[in-house]
Amino acid sequence: MTKRKKILLVDDFEFFLKTTELILKDKYDIILARSGEEAIGFLIDGNFPDLILLDIAMPDMDGWVTFNRLKELSSGRNIPIVFLTSMSGAAEEKYAYDSGVADFITKPYKKSDFVNRVDRIINMSE
Repeated sequence: MTKRKKILLVDDFEFFLKTTELILKDKYDIILARSGEEAIGFLIDGNFPDLILLDIAMPDMDGWVTFNRLKELSSGRNIPIVFLTSMSGAAEEKYAYDSGVADFITKPYKKSDFVNRVDRIINMSE
């Protein structure tokens, strides 16, 4: 029996957390974090998911700060981080890719495209 892959989903908006969880929970174990601090705490506690889906626009600690902290904590583990955000724009997306994100997915997303992109990134990291 193969072990199910874990995805850490980080978003301050409950609707997107629950919607995304519903879409992915049949294939993956989903861990929900409602803030960057909560996500960082998860890694500090020694929990390392196979993929992190991260919102950019969050209060207190935004996705960029969270991204940099998560990268430091997961160094050597090569956990792919995907921005899953309502922010759009070529400059924002280019900066994200230049910073090392695995993908940049804009909300709202098309369900089939979203699942295919998540599957591709998870399979690449094996």
